[in-house]
Formats: sequence, structure tokens, C-alpha cells
Amino acid sequence: MENENVPRKHRLIEYANGKSLEEINGTVEVPKGKGFWKTLFMYSGPGALVAVGYMDPGNWSTSITGGQNFQYLLMSVILMSSLIAMLLQYMAAKLGIVSQMDLAQAIRARTSKSLGVVLWLLTELAIMATDIAEVIGAAIALYLLFHIPLVIAVFITVFDVLLLLLLTKIGFRKIEAIVVCLILVILFVFLYQVILSRPDWGGVFAGLMPTTRTFSGSEHVAGMTPISGSLGIIGATVMPHNLYLHSAVSQSRKIDHTDEEDVARTVRFSTWDSNIQLSFAFVVNSLLLIMGVAVFKSGAVKDPSFFGLFQALSDTSMLSNGVLIGVAKSGILSILFAVALLASGQNSTITGTLTGQVIMEGFVHMRMPLWLRRLVTRLISVVPVLICVGLTGGQSAIKQHEALNNLMNNSQVFLAFALPFSMLPLLMMTNSELEMGKRFKNNFLVKLFGWISVIALTFLNMKGLPGSVEGFYGDNATKAQLMQADVIAYVLIAAVLALLVWTIYDLHRGNKRLAAKLNGTDEAATEA
Repeated sequence: MENENVPRKHRLIEYANGKSLEEINGTVEVPKGKGFWKTLFMYSGPGALVAVGYMDPGNWSTSITGGQNFQYLLMSVILMSSLIAMLLQYMAAKLGIVSQMDLAQAIRARTSKSLGVVLWLLTELAIMATDIAEVIGAAIALYLLFHIPLVIAVFITVFDVLLLLLLTKIGFRKIEAIVVCLILVILFVFLYQVILSRPDWGGVFAGLMPTTRTFSGSEHVAGMTPISGSLGIIGATVMPHNLYLHSAVSQSRKIDHTDEEDVARTVRFSTWDSNIQLSFAFVVNSLLLIMGVAVFKSGAVKDPSFFGLFQALSDTSMLSNGVLIGVAKSGILSILFAVALLASGQNSTITGTLTGQVIMEGFVHMRMPLWLRRLVTRLISVVPVLICVGLTGGQSAIKQHEALNNLMNNSQVFLAFALPFSMLPLLMMTNSELEMGKRFKNNFLVKLFGWISVIALTFLNMKGLPGSVEGFYGDNATKAQLMQADVIAYVLIAAVLALLVWTIYDLHRGNKRLAAKLNGTDEAATEA
């Protein structure tokens, strides 16, 4: 028996059906009987890993362009997205802590193998879509900071796997600290630039209140409507992989699961951690929108790509006041922007790889080393970026920039597919007393706002899908191409709805099987 097990340790891909992220599960000791702040400090970290997904490069252009086109109108959308994110992440962390399963494991335990494979592939596509944004962001940052040709910069992003190898050796608590530091770099950069711009803070706070104009489809500015801008911000903010990740990393703290009070304390402090970190993400996204309004002159930014924003921050004719113009002449504004972009890309590297391992182990019970996992997904994600750079190689710089920006935005279409299949099972499971127990199941208000959030986000994602598919045909699509895009979109919406029905049916059957099993066990125990 012993000899049979030895080779398994050396396989690159092996069977895995144990604890979620077994290498870090229950490894972080937490103090008991300490004050609130000391205890919160020891629980802080998982929330930062999750918050990274809410401020990755995919968020930047949507928020800045929204500010350029509609001033502070879409501040309310950033606020609503952040509040929904807090609610969903609270449920994800609670599921992991109470059930001792991450979301992928919990879904797979209640559904069929075939559905598990489908949902795994769907979620992998969503992770690769975010990876494309990270490749583009990191490659452009390297190009802007060190003038490395784009093709070479794209290949350099593959080597961030070496960073990951290093991080796996230093311990999970240190990984959390590095992520927090990178978040603070991003926060500092944008806060510095916004403070220099002297924004209209009255207008900022007024924008936090939604109006009928916020979701209007009739007002057009530079090809964007408030509803399309809102959909872009929502789509870039609430991402499916964060729910899987949080349900896994929330289990990194050592808990006595036989002590209900210890479990309740972990849920409480994990919620504090998550909400504090997501508040930072809300501030960063708000600063990005405020940049669009206050840093640049209204309508000045014609190129919302990272290249265009970098150029605009060093072009004194585009900036809004004398203080900014004076600082911009030194080049510091644009350099800081590129540094923040690089920090954002590296943060997402860490979290994206951990999430990939969570869904692979949870849905299909397969495990591979983190470095190999990262290498495979990054190489796949690099291909469309290289094709895009290659196809536009002979065109003007602006055309290249637009093509990369469109690729990044269009890749986010996969998030619209995957989001309902993480949100809906999460809500159903945390609503269930069978899954969570009487104490930890969602209360009435969480259920109410949970259903409102899940239905609203699913509806808005499906509503925005035709426009997302049309984006693949470029800015000068013919009428026939637009009709074709709409047909594809409606077929995809039908497929999503059919898959949702399958998921709900399988989850319902799984719960009935579990209830019958528990009842049978109870009856057997009573008879004994």
C-alpha cells in the first residue's frame, strides 16, 4: 500500500477530494480572549485577496470613461455594486466557514458529475477572461514604464509564475500582507491624483444617490448611455471567481468546529475583514470615476485605453487645473498610473491562480501544482493578446491601442455567463437550514436583499449581453452583423437560462437526498 502511494506525490495532475486549498486550510492561528482590534488583525487578509478582484485593470476604463461622459452620475452604481459585493462575499465566507466546503465543492456535492464539468469549464472561461485583462494591463505597464516592446512584454507576463513559486514558499499570511501593500499602492496613487485635482465633493456625494437618469438608455455621450456605462461598471465589479475564492480562503483560520461560538466568532470577524477591504475597493473605484471628472477636462480623453490615460496624464492640455499641470510636467502622474497598473496586475495573478485551483479541485477533483496551473492558464490567455497585437502590428498606434482595449472589454462577456451559476447556488445554500444550521442560515433581510441582488444582476448581465456580443464586430459593424450578434446573444441567453434550470433542479434533488440521508440516520439512531 505504501509503495502504491509514493508515485502519486510526484504526479503533476492528481486526484483531489479533500479540504479546500489544503496547503493553507486551518493553518493560521487566531487568538482567543483578546481585544477587538487584535482579533480583527489576525482575521484580516482573506478580504484583501477578494477585494483585489473589485479593483483589477478591467474596472479602470469603465469607471474613468463613465466619469468623463456623465460626471458624477454613476457614483451611485459603484456604491450599489459595492454593497451587493459585500452581501455576496459575506455569504461566500459564511458558507466556507460553516460547511467546511468552498462553493465549488458545495455545488459539486449536490449536483451531477456532468453538470460539475460544465460549470467548471464555464468558470474557467470567466477566470481566463479576467486573465486577459491582467495580461494586457501588465504588458502595457511594462511597455509604459520600461519601453519594452508589447510582444516581449506579453511574454514577460508569463514569468510571473516565478513570483507565484516564491510566494508559495513564504507562507499564506505573508501573501496576504503583500496583497494589502499592493492595494495600498493603488489607493495612494489615485488618492494623490484626485486630491491634486480638487474635485467638487458636493457633486461627488450627490452622485451617490441614484436617479431615473442613472439607468437611462436615451442619453448618448461619446457612444455611451448611462445604462451601458452602469452595466460596464457592474460587470467589471461583481465577478464570479471572487465568490469561489472567498469561500476557500475564509477557511485558512484555525477553527474548532465543535464549538459553535468559535464558528460564530470567525463568521463575524471574517465579515468585518471583508467589508473593510471592499470599502477600500469602493474608494479606489470611486477615485477612478472622480479622475474621469476632475483630473481631466470634460470630454478630453478620446482614448480610454491604458495608453490613452497614460498619455493624458502627461498632456497638460488635457488636465483640469494649474496644480495638476505643474505636477504633470515632471511626468510623475503618468508614472504613478503605470505603477498602479502593474501592482493591480500582480495582485490579480495571485488571486486568479488560487481561484483556479479551488474550482478545479471542487468541480472535477483534480489538482496540479500552483506554478503549473498558472503557466497553463497564462499561456492560453496570452494567445488572443498576441493575435491582437500581431493583427494590428502594421496599423497606427491608436488602432493598436483601441484593439487591445476592445479585446479586454469584450473578454468580460464570459463573466456574464458565469456569474448567475455562482450567485444562485450560493444564495440557495446559505438560505438553507439543512446546509447551514438554524443559527447560520440567512435571516429574512439577507434573503430578501440576496434575491433582489441575484435577480437584478442576472437580468442586467443578460440585458447587456447583446451589446457585449456586438462589441466583437468592432465599431463599424454592418446592420447584418448587428443582427447576427443579436441572434447569437439571444441563443446564449436561452442557453444560460436552460443551464440555470438544470442547476436549480440538480441542487433541489441533491438537497432532498441529503435530507433523506439525515432523516434516515436520525431514525436509525432513535431506534438504536
